[in-house]
Amino acid sequence: MSKIEEVVQPEKAPIDPNAKVPSYSWYALGVLVLVYVLNFIDRQILSILANDIKADLGVADDYLGFLYGTAFAVFYALFGIPLGKLADSWKRVRLMAVGLTLWSAMTALSGFAKNAGTLTAARIGVGVGEATASPSAYSLISDWFPARLRATALAIYSSGLYIGGGISIWIGALVVENWNATYPDGGPLGLAGWQAAFLSVGIPGLLLALWVMTLREPVRGAIDGMPTPENPHPFKGFVEELLQVIPPFTLLGAARRGMGALAINVVAAIGFGALAVGLSRLTAGATSSLVPGVADQWLFLGVGYYAVFSWAVALRSRDLPTFRLTWGSPAFMTVVLGYGTVAFMSYAASYWGAPYAERNLGAAKTELGWLLGMPAALAGFLGVILGGRMADFLLERFPNGRVMVILFGLVVSIPPVVVAYTTDSVPVFYIASFLAQMISASALGAAAASSQALVLPRMRGMATAIFFLSTTLIGLGIGPFLAGYVSAVSEGGLSTGMLTTLSVAPIGLVMLLLALKLVPAAGSSVVERAREAGEAV
Repeated sequence: MSKIEEVVQPEKAPIDPNAKVPSYSWYALGVLVLVYVLNFIDRQILSILANDIKADLGVADDYLGFLYGTAFAVFYALFGIPLGKLADSWKRVRLMAVGLTLWSAMTALSGFAKNAGTLTAARIGVGVGEATASPSAYSLISDWFPARLRATALAIYSSGLYIGGGISIWIGALVVENWNATYPDGGPLGLAGWQAAFLSVGIPGLLLALWVMTLREPVRGAIDGMPTPENPHPFKGFVEELLQVIPPFTLLGAARRGMGALAINVVAAIGFGALAVGLSRLTAGATSSLVPGVADQWLFLGVGYYAVFSWAVALRSRDLPTFRLTWGSPAFMTVVLGYGTVAFMSYAASYWGAPYAERNLGAAKTELGWLLGMPAALAGFLGVILGGRMADFLLERFPNGRVMVILFGLVVSIPPVVVAYTTDSVPVFYIASFLAQMISASALGAAAASSQALVLPRMRGMATAIFFLSTTLIGLGIGPFLAGYVSAVSEGGLSTGMLTTLSVAPIGLVMLLLALKLVPAAGSSVVERAREAGEAV
């Protein structure tokens, strides 16, 4: 049997964790990187298109922040939970291919949007489709690579985030300027340049999905000496999670656990609803209002937070070991919440960088593609790879070595952000943006690997889903909107908006300092804590 086959079917013989990683694992990782590149091209292209969408659809910066962040993030996060469960029970390769097809199709459909409502609906579809990617990918990578190389492998995968985000600015600028130059009064089907850009990045994903389907499925957990047999009913858990996290089915799920559980669920729904109303009053005029008196920004987030609360409570009763090692673990939560503050600032900067430079510094789109987008791709790639390698290096010497890297990404990225959004010099803006991107990117691989190391193999998909709840519902869901809202209501514009996002840094600092103390003990007691919670290990 070849080494490749040993990875694909490792249940026949234990795998030496120190053995050389087969070439097939690196090949498969390369394909996953391409998927993640396209994932972020489809997501991030909104940045370079923001000013064009604003002009054509007559929307404000708060809506643009909502569109990029919350409209996408809530559905990405919520569907990530049942899809994370499905990644723990079904063929992960198939799941990723289906999701890639969906989000690519919805990105292409964004190109036909004629109003804010239609564009919002399309971006919701993109969020649902993209929710399949990382739970599947993180789980696959953890079964293709031994623990000693997982931070590196996850960092390489995560580099697709930054490569795709950077390339998206270049592609978007190229398509928009050439399309508008060729069709100044509108092209075929009356499409503007920004609409053509959505089509140009959405259609290739349909072809990539066919390539993904050719990947081999590794045996779950075998590389860690804990092979997990295939689930004979893979969709049962998915449906159960779907019913637990999607309102109003959450009420039915709570009622099945008893009147006490239903009462807690109802109180939570009322509480999050009241919070949404209160925040809407504080941010009067923010985005549109599907429900009178409640801004869509806070309506969507309120529903999202309520759904997550409902699901977490249900998880405790249905799968206590997974709950104890995730929501019930202070070490796990301080890691994901600490990294969430890094994402809060970095998502805002990566989205608003191009519109800011175009408006405030007079930069042209093509210039931004070459001098902001492409360097951003390089910065993100270097940052996440170097950060992953440093995380693995430090882990060999300190049990909390990975957390050190996350802390570095939070603290050291702040000064270049301040410089970028206060300078009048275009070259200084580009240099500072490059440094901020590279430094913040260094935290991602370390955070992802830390979350995976704190759970059992069968829980990795769910752990990934919870990890991304923080990065999306906190980082993506609030960061870009806050910057856009402050920009819309203040004389300082996007400069003030971006500087406002730094206010979360002290919270992240506290979380990560706690993680430094908590992670070592939690990492060494995963099996014991799972067993105490009822896991048969």
